[in-house]
Amino acid sequence: MMEQLFASGRAADLVLLALLVEAIWLRRKGWSWRDLAPMLLPAALIVAGLRAALTGAPWPLISLPVALSFPVHLLDLARRRKASERAAS
Repeated sequence: MMEQLFASGRAADLVLLALLVEAIWLRRKGWSWRDLAPMLLPAALIVAGLRAALTGAPWPLISLPVALSFPVHLLDLARRRKASERAAS
């Protein structure tokens, strides 16, 4: 059963679902989509790459979302740094 969960990619789907639930929960707590997207998108991209790997997809479909997660993560860090600097001044 567990082997099938991973071989089918459903394990990654569950993680993506958890990210969606987290986004909805944070949205209800007052977070804007503008703040949520750069924060959660890198994780979603990495999990998409994981799903591709689990299901035997060709390497470009595995590496592309994982590679895209890095610049999105850097953008999120830059946004947070700017916000922190604004709050400090």
